[in-house]
Amino acid sequence: MIMHCVFIRFRQETGTEEKQALYDEIAGLKRVLPGMVDFKSGANVSPEGLDSGYGDGFVVTFEDSAARDAYLDHPDHAVVSEKLVAAAAGGISGILVFDMAV
Repeated sequence: MIMHCVFIRFRQETGTEEKQALYDEIAGLKRVLPGMVDFKSGANVSPEGLDSGYGDGFVVTFEDSAARDAYLDHPDHAVVSEKLVAAAAGGISGILVFDMAV
């Protein structure tokens, strides 16, 4: 399995409803992408203070790297990715992606 972890520094003016709409759109990809097992999203709740400003994030779990790669290449993913980059502080520099095999 692959855990695709995405952490975001949203622009200050990005509201809760806009964030949820983005998360809903990403979660909806499960309907068109076989191998997308799970999706979780939310705000950082760690008390450690080590988030480097990444206050929100999501994790997509895939059956394998092939399913993850299909997600990355899917045109619907490209559409929501553009929206996510536009909502992030500093654009792409406001997003951190970390994938791990579990």
